Amino acid sequence: MIDPSHLDRLRAIVGQKGLVDDPSLMRSYETGARYDEGKAAFVVRPETTQQVSAVVAYAVAHGIPLIPQSGNTGLVGGSTPDTSGSQGVISFDRLTTPLRIDTDNRTVEVAAGVRLSVLNEALAPHGFFLPVDLGADPMIGGMVATNTGGARFLRYGSMRRQVLGLEVVLPDGEGTILDLASGLRKDNSHVDLKQLFIGTSGVFGIVTRAVLELQRLPQQTATALIVPQDDASVPLLLRYLEERCGEYLTAFEGMSHNAMERALGHVKHLRNPFAHGTIPAYAILVELTRSWAPREGEMELSTFLENVLAQTFEDEPPLLSDALVGRSDDLWAIRHALSEGLRASGYVIAFDLSLPRSDLARFRQEIVGLLGGTFPELAVCDFGHIADGGVHFNLVHPGRPDAAYIARVRDQVLDVVVNRYGGSFSGEHGIGRSNQAFYDRYTPALVQRLSASVRRAVGTMGM
Repeated sequence: MIDPSHLDRLRAIVGQKGLVDDPSLMRSYETGARYDEGKAAFVVRPETTQQVSAVVAYAVAHGIPLIPQSGNTGLVGGSTPDTSGSQGVISFDRLTTPLRIDTDNRTVEVAAGVRLSVLNEALAPHGFFLPVDLGADPMIGGMVATNTGGARFLRYGSMRRQVLGLEVVLPDGEGTILDLASGLRKDNSHVDLKQLFIGTSGVFGIVTRAVLELQRLPQQTATALIVPQDDASVPLLLRYLEERCGEYLTAFEGMSHNAMERALGHVKHLRNPFAHGTIPAYAILVELTRSWAPREGEMELSTFLENVLAQTFEDEPPLLSDALVGRSDDLWAIRHALSEGLRASGYVIAFDLSLPRSDLARFRQEIVGLLGGTFPELAVCDFGHIADGGVHFNLVHPGRPDAAYIARVRDQVLDVVVNRYGGSFSGEHGIGRSNQAFYDRYTPALVQRLSASVRRAVGTMGM
């Protein structure tokens, strides 16, 4: 599907190990984390920013489409090629130059191909971590490019809040390297251009290096599973905990009965923490943290949490029907196993939604009722980040539905989300092929035109 001379030229740029054109070796780069797969013309694996620049310049000059791929953990088809066989994948799994940790500035300079787990392992001896918590193990470049949020968004925010500087290769004929990696926390001397490249999935430029602000590792943690009295109690519980726990409150993660049931039934090492094994209709994982070691005379954080939760049972009517303060690893293991449990139980029609958090409970009641009437075979297995309005609204079909069926489901759900609640069809996961049609449909025309203008501008910078 591509002239062999192009492969020779690209191989000359990145070396023998930097180019993959054997179909059997390309499969992992062509297959995404959720059902999406395509066919690549080649996979190019640069080892330096200069090689990225040369590859991009060559591809632009010869009209070869490139798909930037970081850890390939995305869920909307944004990191894999289409089925035409005409697109090349530019992977950053070799772009892993050594970290530069500045303990006094509380920052790290890190290459785009470094995985989150590797970064945090290197930071731990210094007492720091990158606090964007995910079930997957992505690479830093992809986390920046998708503005990853995660389960602790409530306390630490998204990736955008962690990024102080970037190095980017622009998609122009020169492969222009734009160095915005100063690492300053305050700089109003020019337009903050790095924001163009955070959350835009490589469309405006490819992130090759980032300077990130770090947080102190938590020294104390308390975790609980709480069971709200009913759906109406959920926003009241969030407000209650925010008022009484302040910045200690790190996570407030909702999990439906159907999602927990599938995780506990499939993942064998999980322990069912509920009384008599009865899984409730809905449960919330609550986490509190402190960044300092326990102090003499200070109430233990777990005791503090127990006291706060105990007070809710004294309300009339009580907000909680049950609460369990337990080991953090055990309780988070349930949360992180939800996606695996869903995949094992059927075909997942997944939505990454964002709504005003005040509307989440009402939306959930409405959409469950609507789907029960039109698609009764679907199991609603939702979970998500209640505190930031995010919900992974997953529907599990017992078989493998066809494309027309999936389209009808998506249309019904997203019509409610966007048109009735003013929500977003992509809270964290970006656009990609899976969401392109909804971008075309729901994103205002003026926003689309302005975005296209920026794309054209950065694509002609070196000419």
